[in-house]
Amino acid sequence: QVAAIETADVAALKTSQVAALTTTGVAALTTDQVVALTTAQISAVTTSGVAALSTAQVAAIQTADVAALKTSQVQALTTAGTAALTTAQVQALTTSAVAALRTSQVEALTTDQVVALTTAQISAVTTSGVAALTTAQVAVVETADVAALKTSQVAALTTAGTAALTTNQVQALTTAGVAALKTTQVAALTTDQVVALTTAQVSAVTTTGVAALSTAQVAAIETADVAALKTSQV
Repeated sequence: QVAAIETADVAALKTSQVAALTTTGVAALTTDQVVALTTAQISAVTTSGVAALSTAQVAAIQTADVAALKTSQVQALTTAGTAALTTAQVQALTTSAVAALRTSQVEALTTDQVVALTTAQISAVTTSGVAALTTAQVAVVETADVAALKTSQVAALTTAGTAALTTNQVQALTTAGVAALKTTQVAALTTDQVVALTTAQVSAVTTTGVAALSTAQVAAIETADVAALKTSQV
């Protein structure tokens, strides 16, 4: 019955009527009907209704409507629904919405979606969200976004995630970010990553971090960087 309603009539529904739709009713909406929904109507969809959306329905939500989603609605998206968001929809998410993503939703993001995230959005990912990133996701975070990571976010990377950083991403880390690396993260650095560290970054490694370096990592430190080591690091 819901699918038979004309798009013009769908757009004319009161928000109270949209809120009253059952999960079955929401799931029955055609993609054309989803497109026809106004921002106010989308905001009126219950969390259970959002959870009932198919991947095709999610992808049909207009970017302006995505930007107006409540944090509770964003959290209600299934992992499949999250992965179905277009890159334009991902960029339309508010930073509050990004911060509201569950760890399973963050892990479900495609690499194209991760690339699409703005610097402000990357900075909004929670530490538990950062910890949930796969190695493939970590490797595609743009260098400008890596440079904007909070120290708490850098420290939240798993050892596998740390080792997955490209050499360009490593060089994009701020000195504060390098100083925030846990000893397990420092120990996880590949020799190529160690070579990529700038002199300022090497100088920022904590004494406990230096102590965690393997012989192979120490041997990979460039001579100019060794010369710049603090006495406390040596």
